[in-house]
This record gives sequence, structure tokens and C-alpha cells, in this order.
Amino acid sequence: MKSPLPPTLRDRQRAETREQIMRAVGRQMERGGLEDVSFAEVAKDAGLGERTVYRYFPTKEALLGAFWAWMQSEATAPEKPKPGRALPRIREAIAAARDVHRPMRILIATDAWEPQVNGVVRTLTRTVKELREMGHVVEVIHPNEFKTFPLPTYPEIKVAIGVYEPVQERFKAFEPEAIHIATEGPIGLAARRICVEWKLPFTTSYHTRFPEYVSARLPVPVAAGYAYMRWFHKPSGRLMVATPTMRDELTAHGFRNISAWSRGVDTEVFHPRREAEPDVFEGLARPIFLYVGRVAVEKNIEAFLGLDLPGTKVVVGPGPQLEELKSKYKDVVFQGPKSGEALSAAYACADVFVFPSLTDTFGLVILEAMASGTPVAAYPAPGPIDIIPNSGAGALATSATEGLREACLECLKLDRQQVRAFAEKFSWKACAEDFVRNLQPYPEPEKTRFWRRLRRLARVRRPRPEAA
Repeated sequence: MKSPLPPTLRDRQRAETREQIMRAVGRQMERGGLEDVSFAEVAKDAGLGERTVYRYFPTKEALLGAFWAWMQSEATAPEKPKPGRALPRIREAIAAARDVHRPMRILIATDAWEPQVNGVVRTLTRTVKELREMGHVVEVIHPNEFKTFPLPTYPEIKVAIGVYEPVQERFKAFEPEAIHIATEGPIGLAARRICVEWKLPFTTSYHTRFPEYVSARLPVPVAAGYAYMRWFHKPSGRLMVATPTMRDELTAHGFRNISAWSRGVDTEVFHPRREAEPDVFEGLARPIFLYVGRVAVEKNIEAFLGLDLPGTKVVVGPGPQLEELKSKYKDVVFQGPKSGEALSAAYACADVFVFPSLTDTFGLVILEAMASGTPVAAYPAPGPIDIIPNSGAGALATSATEGLREACLECLKLDRQQVRAFAEKFSWKACAEDFVRNLQPYPEPEKTRFWRRLRRLARVRRPRPEAA
């Protein structure tokens, strides 16, 4: 194998020029603020021509995005002598993002919130709860605060309308130190636009395989969905994903700045069946093979319902495909939506939990089932493939289309105590700490000054009342 070629003189010169530009941007930010950074001043400060700066960074968005990435690498790199003036205040502010105990004002924008019942909502609500217990002040912008309309083909999900100006006002009123955009819908789009226009650093997360989800419902190519998602997440300082498989998949599709964000499970709510607790599936033929989640086409439920398995198949959850599947699979028990103790009991009384989805990025229900002592059979898709192998808590099918029946039968042989012990390794506190470490707070020297200037501009631009 050939050794890598040494960097050429041209490569070194380009790296040095880029470093000069980044340091000049930092000095500009220390003296003024994000809104005051100009190509002319950066070029002058760096001792370069303005056209040179434009050649490296054709837009201000590209310049500032490169700066945040550079500062992050500088903050986490081993200490080493650096030429030129240091940027201690900005560096400390960026590094502070890794201190999960420093209280911050965190704004989260999401199109998925209660009363929706899904893994995204459970992840966000539990993360917010943990963040507040850690001392952070958290503001959530969600659809319940706006006029909404039912999502076509999925009326259970409400889509907010007319959100841009109200979201803008919420930003000004709350004055966040860190911003996270959790979804790519109207609220996420409004928050993204504000962050890009005001040059605010922000992070995003990838909860659903959106391109595959849309393609399963509408005649839209998967490639078009990924083009949109790349555009949406490109300005994000960090794109948070739940599993290494999802990270590798998004990297292959051209996404960058990807960071891990673990998931958790409430082991108090979800627990093995206790002696005094009734069997909620009493009277049904054993073993019980359970599915919990949305009853929708993108969940690939028919791959489970069509299996030749002993005992009884049970489906818990609402969704647009519920009535269709009820009429098609007469031998399956459909119990509709459950929550709280009823949901916990369903997990605990099942013999095997079946997760046939190929479009989820994690599958929080997998951990909920395992915490209940119920082993999980699944396809080798993102989520299951990162959790189940070598866990002793489940079994994977041989491929994305074959072997699910065999995995279900293999799960019947597993030790339920070992399944529970594996789930106890996951916690919501660790999930929240991961989230905070991934945030990119507004630099401490700039945040107060920025919001003060923004309020002043708003007063100047506000129309004066006409004289009587």
C-alpha cells in the first residue's frame, strides 16, 4: 500500500490562508458581533485581498459556518502553540458547550409535540424534563401554539400555519443562548430561516428517515427527499443522530457535522410483570407476538402480520392504516392506542416484541419492550442493528426482507431477566447530557449585545402612529 503523499507547497499555502481568514473573523467578532462581520474588514485584518476571501468563502453564510466548525475543532484539539493572537473569550464560550452542568437558556423548535404519540415526541418531552431538572431554562415552540391543519394522508398529525412572525417574536422575547431545531416542518423551517438570517448558531436532529417516509406515501423519489434534507441541515452546527448506522448512512448521502445523541428509557414506568399484576392477554393463545406503534404504511407492519407464527399477533397503536389492516387480517388482535400503565402492561405481558420498521432512525419502543423484559425481533435496519446484536435481548432477521419469522421464534428462547438487565444501561439523564454537549451556544461575549441591538432595531423599524 502506498504511503499518502506529503502536502504540497500549494496545499500548505491554502491551509495557512484559511487559518488567517478564520483568525481574522474571530477578531472581528470579538470587536463587534456576528452582524458586523464584513468581507472587507476580514480581508484587511487578515492582510489579504477581498477577492481572496470571496474565493475561499463565496457567501457570508459559508464564511461563518466555516468559522464555527473551525472554532469547535480548536476548542477540542490538544493544546499547542499557535501563531498570532489567541481568541480566549470565544474559545471558552464554544468549549462551554461541552459542560452539561452550565445552566443555559435553550430554545427548542419542533413540529412534533403532545398529544402526538411517537418516539420523537417521547424523546423530546423526556429530554426537556431532564434539561429542566439539570437547571437549564427551556422554551419549546410547538404546533399547539398555532393554527393547524391535518397532514394530508395522516390526519392525526397537525401542521402549524402562519408561524414565521410569531416564532420570530418568541426568539426575541426568550433571548436563547442555544437553539435546537428538532424537525423539518413549518416550525423548523421558520426557526431555521431566523437563525440563518440573524447568523445565530443552531443544531438540528434527524429523527425519521424522512425521504423514505415520504416516498412510501407519495410518488416522490427518495433522492428528492435527501436533497431537501441536505439543504435543511446544511447550516446546522451539529446534526444529532441516535445511532452509528444512521450516522454512516447520512454521511454516505452527503451530510456533515454529525454527532451522536443517545436515547433513554424509563425503567420505572416500563418494567417486567409483577406477581400481583394481571395478564392483560389472558384468554389469547400463547405465545403473544406484540407490535406497538403507528399503524401506517411506512412502518412495514404487514411484514409482521403476514408471518406464519404460533399463538396470537397483537397490534397496539393508532394510525391511518388501522381499519384497512383490521379487515385484511381477521386473526390479528388490534387493540388501538394505549398509554401509561396499560401500555406498560401490554409490553410486560407479551412474549416477543416485533419491530418490522425499516424507516425509523432508532425505535424507542425497542427499549421500552426490553425494559419490560420482552425480547425484540427486528429487521437489520438503523436502530435494531445498533442495539440488538450481542445484547442477549433480541434477535435480528437475516436481511431486510427475510428471516423475521425465525428471529421471532429465536426470541422465545431468551432469558427475560437478561433482556431487562440490558435495558437498564440506557437512561434519559445520559440522553439529555449528550444533547447539551452537542449544543453550540451563542458566544458569551456576544449574546447580550446581540439581543440588545435586535431590540433597538425593532424599535427603530416599528411604524410610528400617525398624528391625529
